Order: sequence, then C-alpha cells, then structure tokens
Amino acid sequence: MKSETYVIVGAGLAGARAAEALRAEGFDGRVVLLGEEAEYPYIRPPLSKDYLAGTSARHSIDVHQAEWYAGQDIEVLPGRAVTALTLDARRLTFADGGTLRYDRLLLSTGAAARPFPGDGGDLAGVHLLRTVGDSTRLKEALEPGRRRVVVVGAGWIGLEVAAAARGYGNDVTVLGQGAVPLERAVGAEIGAIFAQLHRDNGVDLRMETGVAEILGADGRVTGVRLETAAGRATAGEAAAEGVGSGTDEERGEVVPADVVVIGIGATPNTRLALDAGLEVADGIVVDAAFRTNEPGVYAVGDVASVFHPVLGHHLRVEHWANAENAGRAAALSMLDRAVSYEEIPYFYTDQFDLGMEYSGYGELARDAELVFRGDRSAREFLAFWVADGRVVAGMNVNVWGVNDSVQTLIRSRIRVDPSVLRDGTRSLESIIGQAVEAPGAGS
Repeated sequence: MKSETYVIVGAGLAGARAAEALRAEGFDGRVVLLGEEAEYPYIRPPLSKDYLAGTSARHSIDVHQAEWYAGQDIEVLPGRAVTALTLDARRLTFADGGTLRYDRLLLSTGAAARPFPGDGGDLAGVHLLRTVGDSTRLKEALEPGRRRVVVVGAGWIGLEVAAAARGYGNDVTVLGQGAVPLERAVGAEIGAIFAQLHRDNGVDLRMETGVAEILGADGRVTGVRLETAAGRATAGEAAAEGVGSGTDEERGEVVPADVVVIGIGATPNTRLALDAGLEVADGIVVDAAFRTNEPGVYAVGDVASVFHPVLGHHLRVEHWANAENAGRAAALSMLDRAVSYEEIPYFYTDQFDLGMEYSGYGELARDAELVFRGDRSAREFLAFWVADGRVVAGMNVNVWGVNDSVQTLIRSRIRVDPSVLRDGTRSLESIIGQAVEAPGAGS
C-alpha cells in the first residue's frame, strides 16, 4: 500500500481518529488530513462547556499536538478548503485551484451551525457556536460580566451556553419553543428538571416563545423581539427551533440584549458530496461500514447518515462519542476490515453543578416507560427508559461510574422488571448478572 494515498476531508475529531487508526493498523501509504479551519484537529464539546466557561486552556482541547502528526507521517493541511470532488478521476480540487488525487477518500466534513433565519442575524454581537474561533469570540463577549445575554434555543448548546454566561455574572434569558427544554431529546419529565436547574441559577427561562426578529442600532444588536401568540400561530409547524415569524402587528415584547447566541441546531455539510453525485439524504448515506454508493469513498462523523443494524435504518449522530468511535471504525473499513458499526449513541453535558451522561436510542425511548432510581430533588439519580421490558436508554445525573453498566443493559436486551431498576440497594451489575442467568432472559 506504500504507493497509495488515503485522503481525509475534514480535520475534526472523527477525521483525526481515522488518520490515527490507519497508522495504528499498519497502513504505510500517504495519509493526508485536510481541514477547512486554520486549526489542527480539536474536540468540540468543551466549546460550549469548560473552554467557554474559562476553566480549560486552548491546548487542552487538541486531539494531538502538531508534533504528533509529524511523528506519525500524517500530513495535516489546515485551511485547505475543498471545493470539488471528481469521482471518476478520484480528484479533489481546492479553493486556490490546486488538486490532489486519492486512492481512497473519507469525507468527514461535519456540520455547520444553523444561522438565525430572520432579520438581524448578521448584527455585531450575534453569535453562532460551532468552531473554536466562535467559542473564543463568545467567551470574550461574556467574560466582562453584567451583560444582557439572550440565548435563542433551549437545546443542549443553548443551555450549556446559558450556564457559562451565568458563571461570568451575566443576566441570561433563554428562549425556547417547547413546553420545557430538551423535550425532544429526553422528554418532558427530564426536561422539567433542567428547567428548574436553570431557574434555580438565575436564568430567565421562557418556553413556548418564538422570536420574530433581532433588533440593532448602528450595526450592533440591542434586543430580541418576541412573537405574540398570534404570530406563533401564523408560524405554525414550519418554525425552526426557537424561531418564528409574523407581521409587525403580530410581534410583541422586546428583550434587551448586548449579546445574542443562536443555538437552533446544525446542518450537515453535504454540498461537496451532493455536487459530486454521492447519495445524500439527512447527511451522506453510508452503510454500516461507512461506505458510500461510490467505491473507495467513505463518510463518517456528523455528516454521515449511517445504517444502524440494531435500529434497521440510517441514523445521523452529531455527538462527540460518535466521532471518537466511528472515526476508528471507518479507518478499518478503508483497510477492507470487516466493520458493522453498532455503537450505542452517547452524549454528556455539564451545566452549573449538574453533570449527566446519556446512552441509548432516542427514538425507542419516546414511548417507553421512564423509571427513576435515586434522588431527583437533589439531582442525583439514574433514569431508565424501558420498552417491552428492555432498557433502551439510560441517563446518570451526578452519579458516576455507571455508564458502562447502563450500556450493558441496553446492549444485552435482557428483560428487567422496572421495580428492580428502581431499587437503589441493587447494583446494576447484580441486576445484569441475575437477568443473564435467568432462563430465556435475553430472548
């Protein structure tokens, strides 16, 4: 393979782990890692958590230092935007007109923060959060404290930013469309716990609230105009998370703001693949081994819609653990190793004094029974989503060292009585052991 060139487009965590695995598995050809940002690969979760909060340094989020890549003979080319992919010639074209031929290609182009779709999104003081540059600029805006910060969107990013902003002593208002934060992700009951957490820490949390426009003066943000009930009715089902529309007569209260953060989701960066003729749906469509419909071309990470054998359909996952694990698996597939990616989706959050890990299949959890063990009022508990007697998702809140057991419960598909899950005197390991030993437990 020495004469072959394997190219990875996208120098995020998934791309870096893929390059690392290629070398670890003995590939001795040329490995090129292309990044659109002028940065070496870094880890994104801290951008809305400890890096934004000022509790971790810039170097702490790097996947590896620059010297490591040189030592592994991995060519990292930051700031090289790829503008075209020619499949029949196996050629990439850069923004400066240069080209690069590949033998095998991994697309790890990630996703982009969704901008505010209405008026005012381009005003100074309005922030998106996706890159380390975004996080650095936002941190500089929050650090002085005593500023009026409005966060549009009550998802994970919005709530984590709100916590960081309060930590700097800012006045924070969060605007969300659902009845409680995170309702789509974890349901109303868990969402209510996060709502109370933020209110207890001084956040002005306004749910079932749409945004009509962002206001400014002299090119700088001054406030956010909310929709009235009539305006929200006009927006209907087409409204994006935290965003609405309406006529001037339907628009209402203005929330003053010195800083506005838009946290309304992300869009996969599929343009390169789409223009080249690869199959694209919600992301680049790949099988369980990350193979696209074009031989020799693979996709991974936030941009990839991967067939999940357990669910029986494609799934695009934007969380850190997917990039960490899938990057390695995609590299094995590029080396023609047998791969069937079946990892359980996992994510975590840190907000104020609450730390949480979640593992599981969100779509299976929607209609499942929610079972708690521990003290919800103290925000120290486990939660299990149980469907047909099986745990399909689990969450640990301020309880540590249990995530591996939660994942084992999910993966094993053993039947568990909810009353046993509620019993805090029973360790998860003993529950798993007893269930596995029972006749027909996994059937």
